[in-house]
Amino acid sequence: MARDMSDKEILKMELDQLNPEITHPYVLPNLYDLLSPGNIMLKNTETVYFPLTSTVSTTAPEIIAFVEGLSAEDPLVKGVPEDKNPFKEKGGCIIT
Repeated sequence: MARDMSDKEILKMELDQLNPEITHPYVLPNLYDLLSPGNIMLKNTETVYFPLTSTVSTTAPEIIAFVEGLSAEDPLVKGVPEDKNPFKEKGGCIIT
């Protein structure tokens, strides 16, 4: 098959084989893909959309509100009742 192809086609095929395959949309592409318009990478007529990034200052209040909203149900924050604690110390045997 390679004998029927020109040198240019063989080099293009080898280059395509070296390109990383994006299997998950949250895998970060290389820098050149990030610089493409709208963070869209075109590869073999497929369009892969990468999530837009946000600054920490804009997302931090949302994260704080989310964590504080769930803190009432968090056993690490409110503690575990003694009767339901599987790791409490059990009474030992005393031999007299």
